Amino acid sequence: MATSNSTPDSTAPRHTVASLLAPDATGPALLTVDGEVMEFSALRAEVDRLAEQLRAVGLRPNDRIAIVLPNGPEMALVLLAAMSVGCAAPLNPKYREDEFRFYLDDLNAAALITIDGESAAAHAAAPAGTIAIDARGSGLAIDLIAPSSATTAGSSTDKRPTPDDQALVLHTSGTTSRPKIVPLRQRNLAGSALNIASALQLTPADRSLNVMPLFHIHGIMAGLLAPLSAGASVVCTPGFDAFKVHRWIDTLHPTYYSAVPTMHQMLLARAPHPRPTTLRFVRSSSAALPGPVLEGLHALFDVPVIEAYGMTEASHQMTCNPLPPAAAKPGSVGIATGIEVAILDSKNNLLPPGERGEVAIKGGTIVDGYENNQTANEAAFTAGWFRTGDEGMLDDEGYLFLTGRLKEQINRGGEKISPIEVDEVLLRHPAVAEACTFAIPHEKLGEEVGAAVVLYPYHEVSERDLRAFVGEQLAAFKVPKRIVFVQEIPKGATGKIQRIGLADKLAL
Repeated sequence: MATSNSTPDSTAPRHTVASLLAPDATGPALLTVDGEVMEFSALRAEVDRLAEQLRAVGLRPNDRIAIVLPNGPEMALVLLAAMSVGCAAPLNPKYREDEFRFYLDDLNAAALITIDGESAAAHAAAPAGTIAIDARGSGLAIDLIAPSSATTAGSSTDKRPTPDDQALVLHTSGTTSRPKIVPLRQRNLAGSALNIASALQLTPADRSLNVMPLFHIHGIMAGLLAPLSAGASVVCTPGFDAFKVHRWIDTLHPTYYSAVPTMHQMLLARAPHPRPTTLRFVRSSSAALPGPVLEGLHALFDVPVIEAYGMTEASHQMTCNPLPPAAAKPGSVGIATGIEVAILDSKNNLLPPGERGEVAIKGGTIVDGYENNQTANEAAFTAGWFRTGDEGMLDDEGYLFLTGRLKEQINRGGEKISPIEVDEVLLRHPAVAEACTFAIPHEKLGEEVGAAVVLYPYHEVSERDLRAFVGEQLAAFKVPKRIVFVQEIPKGATGKIQRIGLADKLAL
């Protein structure tokens, strides 16, 4: 268990990523799954040393530094160093050459950091003039080496990023359109990390088991920056592995982990019997957490299961259910954390509690605008609010309830159906381990309801029986017309289910 005799200095301004590294914290900061430990004093020194290696090749604030590294301690250190120098642009190492070419061109990356001798596809796709930097070493001991031709006398600079400089650039998922560039500033990330740490009541005694990828805002903020900002420690795993997470919980003694719902479902499917752990809570975000999964996690770990609501454009977390003794409302993603949340109608009018509309946000963690995309900015930003594209409602106490993505709603001949609602019912069937409801094209109705399900091992149920089960709890027009049984539901790189286009992927 991580311990500390001191706490971070809460009086000093903390508006940059470098300032988040808990200047007064002692004790463990980063850990590997093999038991290596880096203390906070060593972490601050190591990030400074790696940052100086990046400055030595002329990298400065706002320069885009593409990072193609696997999840783990190396990625965490390089990410922190890059954000302390310029603007980190972490990319999925599993991309193919054409994908790398699109992202590296779109980002106008000044440098590309890869593992020494690896990522041939990324190097082949890098535009001419991109500085190639090798990450050499492993675990918590690495160096960043550039060709001697890239290091010139006087190229290093003492200039440090300001709160208004860019710290991180990511692309939206692009499920319905060309991915949009989201440039997040130092102040956006710093504010979000502190908001998350406050909402989760993080202290130096906490330890994050980070199973989310560090090329995704969820892993960067909730898994890495938020705990470090509170003087807490982070276990840098090589990525999510449903078989290994339970062992890591037993041996590395985290106090929480945060993941997307599909990861939680996979953990439940491979869960040992309920047993004591060091977990203080479990957090879920990036998609709606079905009720049966929340209940299963609570039964397994016997700790609060906290659902949060986040998106890249808001530097991750916007709302979060509070921890005890405050009330966490089932089906809700909680209350606003450091920003304002409202519900708007199609004419930008604020709707009262209980009325359903589009969720809108404003505050210091929200992106100033998409890069080079005036059309998207005009659609998203209105009257000082950012429209999230999610539908939901607020109750009288300010708790937000989401009813789904507006673009994912199924329009069955004018009858609007929330896929989440159908998922919830399917998952209550004892044979169903995973479920995803989506739209199927229909000649007369426009869209019909379809669903894909994964069954628990050694369980059987027919499509007819499942349809009857749903029909007992929902109106007839919400019952899936087709239910297909699959070994695995197609997911994106971060484990999120992509409902849009799923009918095509499943040949429906």
